[in-house]
Amino acid sequence: MNKNIIKTVSLALIASLGFIMAGCSEAPEQAAEGGFTTVTPGKLTMATNAFFPPYEYYEGEEIVGIDAEIAQAVADKLGLELEIQDVEFDSIITGVQSGMYDIGCAGMTVTEERMQSVNFTTPYATGIQSIIVVEGSDITDLDALIESGCMVGVQTGTTGDLYMTDEVGEDRMDRYNKGNDAVLALLNGVVGAVVIDNQPAQAFVAANEGLTILETPYTVEDYAMCVNKNNEALLDAINEAIAELQADGTIDAIIETYIPSEEA
Repeated sequence: MNKNIIKTVSLALIASLGFIMAGCSEAPEQAAEGGFTTVTPGKLTMATNAFFPPYEYYEGEEIVGIDAEIAQAVADKLGLELEIQDVEFDSIITGVQSGMYDIGCAGMTVTEERMQSVNFTTPYATGIQSIIVVEGSDITDLDALIESGCMVGVQTGTTGDLYMTDEVGEDRMDRYNKGNDAVLALLNGVVGAVVIDNQPAQAFVAANEGLTILETPYTVEDYAMCVNKNNEALLDAINEAIAELQADGTIDAIIETYIPSEEA
């Protein structure tokens, strides 16, 4: 792989594989209305990891953010009450697969590996993987990071984890349950860089003096909700809701609230 070329998830591949791959996961209970199924009738149970601003984070005791608002808008379209469960990121897919949660919505990138376990909705946002280093670091780009031999901090189970394991190998990976724990490790000199989505990266850098984000993005990817493979009726209903929310500008407005455009 050319280290300087941005990798982009193929939506065509997602579309072709997401609906045809057979799964062995359990099906949720039948909901009373709507023709689809949910874990708890009348509710849409969403699994997330609420330490990923601005997509999901705590405001007091409430989980807020882009994903929370988009999921709420989808639930409203489906006539369901949204219930958000805060769990470890790497347990979201297994929880959806086993029927514990209806959807996983956590700034989650669509990948071929994940598609073997769950289906994905239409993407609703685009994310960028970025590299955080301390100011004045000798690490100035991806090649320098790979050649440095230093440990790389990531959040367990994220695409940053998947990509960097590929790039530098298991021995140089330092995994954390929360992105801010990886950033703390960087500040303390435990790791030489942190690879994480750009928007959380910006929030972490703004909150911690002495850190910077490398100018060249690492990857560009699409975010979507994951759904149990045995629940295509719910997948179809969510996709219809997302299409309507994209058409009427609701999703763009939600994203703009948290990530204002340059013109704003």
